[in-house]
Amino acid sequence: MTSNRLAAETSPYLRQHQYNPVDWYAWGPEAFAAAKERNVPILLSVGYSACHWCHVMAHECFEDAEVAAQMNQQFVNVKVDREERPDVDAIYMDAVQAMTGRGGWPMTAFLDPDGNPFYGGTYFPKPQFQQLMNAIDDVWRTRPADIQQNVTALGDAMRRSASMSPVAELPGPELVEGALQQLAQQFDAEWGGFGAAPKFPSTMSLDLVAQALQRTGTDGAATVLTTTLDAMASGGMYDHIGGGFARYSVDAQWLVPHFEKMLYDQALLVRVYTHAAMLTGEPRYRQVVEETVEYVLRELRHPDGGFYSAQDADSPDEHGHGHEGLFHTWTIDEVRAVLGPDADAALEWYEFTDEGNFEGRTIPARLHHRGQLERPAHIEHARARLYEARERRLHPGLDDKVLTEWNGLMLAALCEAAAAFDRADWALAAAQNGEFLLRELRSADGRWHRSWHADGTPPARHHALAADHATVIDAFTRLAELTGQARWVQHARDTVDVMLDHFWDVDRGGLFTTPDDGEQLVARQKELFDNATPSANSTAAHALYRLGALTGEARYLNHADQILKLLARAIPQSPASFAHALAAVAMRHAGITEVVITGDRPDLVAELRSQWRPTAVLAWGEPYDSPLWEQRPDGLAFVCRDHVCQLPAATVQELVQQLAAAAPR
Repeated sequence: MTSNRLAAETSPYLRQHQYNPVDWYAWGPEAFAAAKERNVPILLSVGYSACHWCHVMAHECFEDAEVAAQMNQQFVNVKVDREERPDVDAIYMDAVQAMTGRGGWPMTAFLDPDGNPFYGGTYFPKPQFQQLMNAIDDVWRTRPADIQQNVTALGDAMRRSASMSPVAELPGPELVEGALQQLAQQFDAEWGGFGAAPKFPSTMSLDLVAQALQRTGTDGAATVLTTTLDAMASGGMYDHIGGGFARYSVDAQWLVPHFEKMLYDQALLVRVYTHAAMLTGEPRYRQVVEETVEYVLRELRHPDGGFYSAQDADSPDEHGHGHEGLFHTWTIDEVRAVLGPDADAALEWYEFTDEGNFEGRTIPARLHHRGQLERPAHIEHARARLYEARERRLHPGLDDKVLTEWNGLMLAALCEAAAAFDRADWALAAAQNGEFLLRELRSADGRWHRSWHADGTPPARHHALAADHATVIDAFTRLAELTGQARWVQHARDTVDVMLDHFWDVDRGGLFTTPDDGEQLVARQKELFDNATPSANSTAAHALYRLGALTGEARYLNHADQILKLLARAIPQSPASFAHALAAVAMRHAGITEVVITGDRPDLVAELRSQWRPTAVLAWGEPYDSPLWEQRPDGLAFVCRDHVCQLPAATVQELVQQLAAAAPR
C-alpha cells in the first residue's frame, strides 16, 4: 500500500490518513506553493484522532478512490490536526461559523493560495461532498469576484477578536452574579447541566458555581453543583468499569456519550470534583477523582511522565472494523461469561436490560441510582473482573502525542487533588510531569514548544501558543505549593517573561494566540471565550494573579487586570461563555489567600484542610524554600494578596477561625 506525505508526520491523527488515496499535504509553505503553481484552491480538512465523525468522513470520502481522484484534480489538499495547530483551526473555524452559523469537526474549508478562506462547512457525506467540490471548482474558475467578496467578508470575522478594546475599569462582582443567574436559568433541574442535549461537562461554569457555593453557602448553588456532578458520574459518560470521562453526552441524561476520552476533560473534571469533595465532604466525589486520576496514570501516561492526549471513540472488532463504543459496552451474555453465578448482582447494579441502552448493547450506568456510586465489596470484585476481561479486548486508538497546554491543565489538577487527598503517589507523578515538560518541551533558550511525540526528529514541534504558556505558569505555581520547592515559582516566572515578551498586545492588552516571531497566518487572533478548555487569556489572568501573590511582583497583577479589562467588553454579551474569566474576577475582588506549612506538621495540614477554600493552598513536608518566607520549622506563613505576615504555629486555631469566618460553609 502506497503512503502519502503524511507518513512523515508525527501526529497520530495525520498518520491515520497516510494511506488515503488523497494526495495530502501537511500544513506548510509547500502546500501553498503548489496551489499557486497550479492556480487551484486549497481544500483544508481539520480534525483530531479521537473524533468519531472525522473517522466517518475519512471512511466515506478520503478512503474512496473516486472522491480522492476528484480532490486531487481540483484542489491542493491539506490535513491539519487541530490539537497540534489550534491556531490554524481557530482562524478557519471562525470563518466557517460566520458562513454557516455553526462549527464542529471534521471541519472542511476552501482557501485561496494565500490561505484566505472563502467557503466552508463541517461533515459532508460522499454525494454532498462531491457536489460541493464541483460547485467550488466552478466558482473558482468562472466567478473570481464572488471568491474575493467572500474573502473580504470573512477576513473581518477572523480579525474581530484582535480589534476589541478594553474598558477603563475592572469588571465588578455584578458580572459574576449575572453569569450565575444565567446559569441558574439554563440549569436542567432534573438531570443537571445547562441547556438541552447534547450535553457537555461545562466544567468552568461548574467551578464558578462551586466558587459561589464556597462564598455564599446558598442552597441554589449547592443544588446546581451536586445535581450535575451526581448525574454526570452516574450516567454512561463516566466509565464505571475503568474510570475517566467521555467527551460529552448525546442525550439529556448523560447516558450515551461519544466515547472519546480527552486528557483535558479528565483534568478539568478532576478539578471540579476535587473542589466539590472538599466543599461538601461527600466521599463519592473523592471516589470519582481517584478513579479518574488512576485512569489517566494508567492509560494516558508516558513512562517518563508526560500525559498523552486522548483515546478514540471507536474501537476495532475482531475483523479490524471500527465501531463506536464497542470497547466500553456489553451484552448480558458477555457479563455472564465473565462473572458466572455472580453476574446477576452486577447486571442489576449497572442497570442492564434485555434490550440494552446502546445499539443492542449496554453502557454500564447508575442513572436510576444517581449519586449512589460507592460500590459494596461484591460489586467491586465484579467490577475488577469485568475490567480484566475488558482489557483483553482490542483497545481504542491512542493519540500518544503530548501537548503542553493539556499537560499543564492535568498537572494543575493533579497538584490540587494530591494536596486535597494527601496522595504522595500523585504528588510524585505531578513532579515527574513537571520535569518532563521542562526537559522535553522547553528549549535551551527558554522558548516552549506545543507538541511532543517520541517518534519525532526532533520530538518537540511547533511554537507554543499563549494557552501553552498560561497553563504551564498556573501548573508550576501549584507544583511549587505542592512540593515546597521555590524553583517551580522561578520556572513560572521565566515562562511569564516569555509570554509577555512575545504574546502581549501593547496597544489593547491581552494575549495574542500566536507569538510575534512565529508563523504569520492570515489573521493574528486572541483566544477570549472559554470553549472545551479555558481560554488562554482567562487562564493567564488566574495564573498571573496567583503568581503575583506568591512573589509580590506588581507587574503580574497589573497584566492580569488589563486582561480582565479587555474581556469585560465582551462578558456582558454572554457571561456564561466567560466562566473562567469571571472566576478570576471573583478572585481579584475577594483577594488571594494562601497558607503555607513550613515544616512537617500533618496536624496543621489536617486542621486547615477542614476549612478549605478554593484560593487557599497548602504546602508541607520539606521547608518551603521561597525567599519570601524565613524558615520556621513549626510555623506557617499567611499570605493575603501581595503581602506576607508570619504567624507562629500556636496561632493556627485563630487562623482557622478567621478562614472559617471569611468563608462560611
